[in-house]
Amino acid sequence: MSTDTDPESTDADESTSNCGASTDTEAETASDSGSKCGASSSDSTSSESKCGGSSSSSSDSTSSCGASSDDDSTEKEVGATVEDFDADPGQLMAVGLGPGHPEGMTQRAREALLEADHIVGYTTYIELIPDEITEQAEEIYDTPMCGEVSRTEESVDRTLAGNDVAIVGSGDPNVYALAGLALEIIESKGATASMVDFEVVPGVPAAQSCGARLGAPLVNDTVSISLSDHLVPMPEIESRLHAAAKESFTITIYNPWSRKRRDNFQKCCEILLTHRDPDTPVGIVHAAGREDEQVMITELGELEELGESEIIDMTTTIVVGNEETYVWDDRMVTPRGYETKYDY
Repeated sequence: MSTDTDPESTDADESTSNCGASTDTEAETASDSGSKCGASSSDSTSSESKCGGSSSSSSDSTSSCGASSDDDSTEKEVGATVEDFDADPGQLMAVGLGPGHPEGMTQRAREALLEADHIVGYTTYIELIPDEITEQAEEIYDTPMCGEVSRTEESVDRTLAGNDVAIVGSGDPNVYALAGLALEIIESKGATASMVDFEVVPGVPAAQSCGARLGAPLVNDTVSISLSDHLVPMPEIESRLHAAAKESFTITIYNPWSRKRRDNFQKCCEILLTHRDPDTPVGIVHAAGREDEQVMITELGELEELGESEIIDMTTTIVVGNEETYVWDDRMVTPRGYETKYDY
């Protein structure tokens, strides 16, 4: 999807870190795991860390992001600090992969990945990178869903240990993604962005890649809202939806549906119908740029019943038209306003 926001959760056991920094052990959760880098580390399953990013076990429990995971508390721990590393820091690049297919990746993103010694990312995103790039990397470190903090800390620790590191995500690193978190963790470790030569390498965000599949729905004022309540409480999300739907904005909705979030999607549809007509055009793009891509244009009144269908999940982006949006030749069109100034 270009989902700049796939839900994420770690699932790793007996992780080992070998970066040369001091070790912090997480009480009750770090049995049989060791870190030579000082970053927090907990029970894991078949994931080996060379730098000590925190990992969590996912046995028979459900996380706040809808995937199996243990107590998220280990995700909030920051282990090693800049003083635990003897090497000169390397470069850290937050790289956006775009919509998911190699042709959608920018040339700068490709160059950045080829420059990196280590590539770190959510497993699904790593699998989107062409083999010719991953095969040249010294190391690939990936985690399953909900490992945002541990994975980002891992990338920072590897950078502080002297490696050039790329942490990747689909879409753009600044849209519901990890560029900001990387800077927060760098700061929490007592380092600076210039010390690690931090760079954001932009990619095509999900809204833009999905909008392109639908025609031209985003050429006027647009608001993006994620229905994932992993970090933002649902009442706040509802407030944002009400505010956006009252105005004449095109609305793009990220992370619309999962088994755990049925109620979020239902509430979203109810709010939209409170302020928009049932015949408002709605575009749905599932897994943009990937092999299982699906595209549909429907009406707002039909949206809720599609929540149980395969086209809507956490890799889907939904585009809700404004009061001027219409469908022409199977394409959504949102007028920019030229028709009020020019004859054509």
